[in-house]
Amino acid sequence: MPSFGRHRGIARFTADGSYVAADMASALAGNGWAVISGGAFGIDAAAHRGALSTDGPTIAVLACGVDVPYPAGHAGLLDAIAAQGLIASEWPPGHVVSRLRFLERNPIIATLACGTVVVEAGQRSGTLNAARHAKDLGRLLMAVPGPVTSAQSAGCHQMIRDWHATLVTSPADVIQQLQRL
Repeated sequence: MPSFGRHRGIARFTADGSYVAADMASALAGNGWAVISGGAFGIDAAAHRGALSTDGPTIAVLACGVDVPYPAGHAGLLDAIAAQGLIASEWPPGHVVSRLRFLERNPIIATLACGTVVVEAGQRSGTLNAARHAKDLGRLLMAVPGPVTSAQSAGCHQMIRDWHATLVTSPADVIQQLQRL
């Protein structure tokens, strides 16, 4: 059950990153793997949409109550995820988002997944927090490299260099890694 990278606050992602996340999620979900992410703008949304496009399983772990669509612009996406997959939260209904809750949900995403793929992450991205939880849990950690000049890829490069994350560039790479588990 791979999870995918997330970005907090202002969505910082590239069109290429969105394409890669959707492509990987589509292929993984089409092969029976659940795609677990946070329902946020950018890479999260692309991953969920990729899974939904193949009628595959997807799980959104929210930083608020399951009855609070966040971000509000994703109400339709969250409805589609609920119809085809699962919306989860450790927070009771009615609880709204707070900055700290994004970091608090990362261990849940890492725990639910047997592998984590980070498609794009800046050096100060909350995505690295989620990846660190996956690494600490002994989960398979994978990262998609990007241009060396891209701030959105700096975190992925750091993961590959310092945390020995497996470099993946295609859905086939990810599936190959997951099949070794």
